[in-house]
Amino acid sequence: MPRECAVSSQRPPRPPRRTPVGARPLDDPTTVPPPQRPSNGGARKPAPSLRAQIGATREAAISLVRAHIELGRTEISEIASEVGRIVALAALAIAVLLIGALLLVIGGSLFLAEWLLGSMGWGVLHGILLAIGIAVAAGVLAVGVPTSRVLRWFLVAVVVALAVGGALGLELPNQLYKSVGESAGLSVESGIRPLVAGLLVGALVGLVIGIVVAAMTAGSGGGQLATVIGLIVVGALAGALSAITFGPQVGAAVGITVGYLAWIALMGVDVVRTGVDTEALKTRFYPSATIETSKETLEWLQKRMPPGIGS
Repeated sequence: MPRECAVSSQRPPRPPRRTPVGARPLDDPTTVPPPQRPSNGGARKPAPSLRAQIGATREAAISLVRAHIELGRTEISEIASEVGRIVALAALAIAVLLIGALLLVIGGSLFLAEWLLGSMGWGVLHGILLAIGIAVAAGVLAVGVPTSRVLRWFLVAVVVALAVGGALGLELPNQLYKSVGESAGLSVESGIRPLVAGLLVGALVGLVIGIVVAAMTAGSGGGQLATVIGLIVVGALAGALSAITFGPQVGAAVGITVGYLAWIALMGVDVVRTGVDTEALKTRFYPSATIETSKETLEWLQKRMPPGIGS
C-alpha cells in the first residue's frame, strides 16, 4: 500500500519538446522569425532617374540656403535690437549729461550771483549777455573776422569790466564828483551835490567826445550835430549813474555788465568799420580749384580729339 501511494503521488512525465525542422537545439522556438522580403519574383525597385536626383539635390540646396537666410535674418534682427537698445541708452546718457551741464552752468551762475553779487537777478542778466556775446562772436567769425581780433576785444572788455567794477565798488566817482562840486561851489544840498556834479562832468565829457567823433566822420551837418547831442546825453547819464554809491557787490555786478556790453559793442563796431569781405566769402564757398582744373582737362582733351569730334 505505501508503495502504491508513492507511485500515485508522482506527476506524470512531460512529453518531449519537439524541435522545429531546420532549427538548432539551442534556438528558442517561441521567438518571432525576422520579416521576410515579399516574394515579387526577386525584382528590385528601379533607381531614380538623373533628373529626379538633380531635382532632389536642387530642392535640398534651396532648403539649405533658405535655412541659412532665416538664421541670418534672425541673428540680424537680434543684433539690430541690441544696437537699438545700446543707442537708446547712449542717447539717454548724453541727454542726462547735457541736462546736468545746463544745471551746472545755470545753477552755478545763479549761485555765484547770489553769493558774490547779492542777487540772482545779476546772474540771469549776465547769463543773457554772455549768450548774446557768444552769438555775436560766432557771427563775426563766420563772416571772416579773425579770431585774434575777437579775442582782443574780449580782453579789452575784461579790462573795462575790472576798471568800472573797481571804481564803482570803491565809490571813486562819487568822491570825485563830491570834490568837484565843492571846488566849483555848487549851491546845492550836499547830499545831491555829487549827482549834479556827475551830470555836468558827464555831459562835458560827452560833448568833447562828440566833437571829436563828428570831426573824424564825414557826413552832413545834421548827422554830426545828432552825434554830438547823443553823446552829450549818454555822458550825462553815465555821470549820473556813476555818482551813485553802489557798494562793492553791486559795483562789481555793474562792472561785469558794462564789460559784456563793451565786448558786444566793440565786435559790432569792428564789423561795421572794416565791413565784410564778400570776395573772401565767395572764395571760401566757391570750388575755384576744381572748376579751373576741369576746364584745363577739357581743353587738353579737345586738343587731342580728331577733327569734327567734340566741336
